[in-house]
Amino acid sequence: MFRVAIEVDAAKAIGDWQPIWRFFGADEPNYVYMPNGRRLIAELGKLAPGRVYFRAHHLLCSGDGVPALKWGSTGVYSEDETGRSFYSFTVLDRIFDALVESGVRPFVELGFMPRDLSVKPEPYQHAWAPGKKYDEIFTGWAYPPKDYSKWEELVYQIARHCVERYGRAEVEQWLWEVWNEPNIGYWQGTREEFFRLYDHAVAGLRRALPSARVGGPHTAGHGGQFMREFIEHCLRGTNYATGQRGAPLDFVAFHAKGAPGFVDGHVRMGIAQHLRTIKAGFELIASYPELGGKPVIIGESDPDGCAACPATLYPQYGYRNGPLYAAYMVAVLARKIELAQAM
Repeated sequence: MFRVAIEVDAAKAIGDWQPIWRFFGADEPNYVYMPNGRRLIAELGKLAPGRVYFRAHHLLCSGDGVPALKWGSTGVYSEDETGRSFYSFTVLDRIFDALVESGVRPFVELGFMPRDLSVKPEPYQHAWAPGKKYDEIFTGWAYPPKDYSKWEELVYQIARHCVERYGRAEVEQWLWEVWNEPNIGYWQGTREEFFRLYDHAVAGLRRALPSARVGGPHTAGHGGQFMREFIEHCLRGTNYATGQRGAPLDFVAFHAKGAPGFVDGHVRMGIAQHLRTIKAGFELIASYPELGGKPVIIGESDPDGCAACPATLYPQYGYRNGPLYAAYMVAVLARKIELAQAM
């Protein structure tokens, strides 16, 4: 134990306090509509009804909706033996219903690839567990579609269904993204194949709802060269779906994580890496004047990058069930605002 002196100059104003902490998410979407999930979502909705967003992975994965560690499914898409497409919205409706009924808006992550659309469908559902190599998680759901027109139609059918079920005015307030962290193993295709995936997804989305708000690319870290090439594609590249110049980009998104360590019997948080990533991401985006005024979303902002890793195996994650977690997030939040103001 040691004493810490904190001085606060209450007479110095730095501007209005903006509520930017309204984005939440999880790997496993199917817990959202279960009893404990509904209770948690309801608490989030009470923070600011209609202004809180929830983002989850695996919304388009094939399966029966039974959750597992870092896994989820909805079975939204399938094909028969002739290749005819079928759509089932039952499980997806449960997820979105639970959010909307609690005053939480979906941050719709269009991913991952349904089994019947994947160019490499097997093995499909992973069996990853803590202690295994993380790359084992990237199975058939992480691959490009065998048919981009079917991929586009899938996104169109989902968006059209959501407009019919929840109303245009509601869905216009949702946020949509294509995939997750395509600059690492979550995308087992090439960079150009991801741009094609993005263009066709946005074409399907905007065909159903021309006013839909869509962005990305939700890179792991600031994205570096991948982010630059994605932005260049959206601003000046040839659109794979329309043949026209550029692609819609209503917001730019990346992820930032800390790097805790275990030193001399205690956890030492890695806030420096977290903030360096945010600063680099802001600077990269700010280097494009055409993006001025567009929202920047740090779609994942966590003290570490392994949410499913237990402290029993990795002692550096022992901070999670104590006050250090909350203190860290408050400190990062304050610095985020300073970095954003300096853009």
